[in-house]
Amino acid sequence: MTNYLITVIGATAIGKTALSIQLAQHFNTQIISSDSRQFFKEMNIGTAVPSGEELAAAPHHFIQNISIFDHNSVGQFEKDALKKLDELFLKNNIVVMVGGSGLYTNAVLEGFDDFPEIAPEIRLKLNKQIENGELEVLQNQLKELDPESYNDIEIENPHRLIRALEICIGTGKPYSSFKNKNKVKRNFIPIKIGLTADREIMYNRINQRVDIMLQEGLLDEAKKLYPHKELNALQTVGYRELFDYFDGKYSLEFAIEEIKKNTRRFAKRQVTWNKKDETIHWFDFETSPSEIIKKIETLLQPK
Repeated sequence: MTNYLITVIGATAIGKTALSIQLAQHFNTQIISSDSRQFFKEMNIGTAVPSGEELAAAPHHFIQNISIFDHNSVGQFEKDALKKLDELFLKNNIVVMVGGSGLYTNAVLEGFDDFPEIAPEIRLKLNKQIENGELEVLQNQLKELDPESYNDIEIENPHRLIRALEICIGTGKPYSSFKNKNKVKRNFIPIKIGLTADREIMYNRINQRVDIMLQEGLLDEAKKLYPHKELNALQTVGYRELFDYFDGKYSLEFAIEEIKKNTRRFAKRQVTWNKKDETIHWFDFETSPSEIIKKIETLLQPK
């Protein structure tokens, strides 16, 4: 029997979680999360972890399964996710995967990429620039050296930005040129379902989500995590801006606007990146799940 991995793709706040649950219920299967921000137990509100009700509606894997103090890498996630998929395919030949982290999603679908060793002094210099407040300078440098990676990665995350830049600088080649070289054979066929919306609608949904997060206690959550603000897991939108507020760099009002702005920028890059993939079947975010299921079932038919 052929195995299928239905992968739900789309920008942040577009409705991927709700659709993935409906798909899992319809196909009586389970969900793999490839959202790297939702792996961490200590980060709940700011990463829009599915609610208790949503988690109970369908079995989920890789949601709050590790600590911000644990070592985490995309290579490790690829191994763990493939192992879990092998287990799940023994029970059902259809599994659902969902998440906004393109790097982690692609690792499962296509394999993790091998990058050359880079002289450590390059990273040290880039880290120094970050410490000196040159995040935007480095973002512009990546845009110039590797526009594809600029659109693909979370450039507000200094760790991800430095990783891409050190490869560009150390090899003289774009970081993106090393990606997707090791196309591997998987024991499943991917079916990619993309959700889309007009930009204005998408941005309004993002703004509303940030407001809801604040109502649910994002400020208190960030305050608890503030002593560990240097950890890589916390170099992400929604926390970093509030850490700057706690440091006295921003007013609270400005920090909230920065969260909204940086999330919108991230969503824009997600859209740009996903548009390049011609294998995604796109649906408006308001499309009824039954219509999406109907399309999936035609794709499951033996050719």
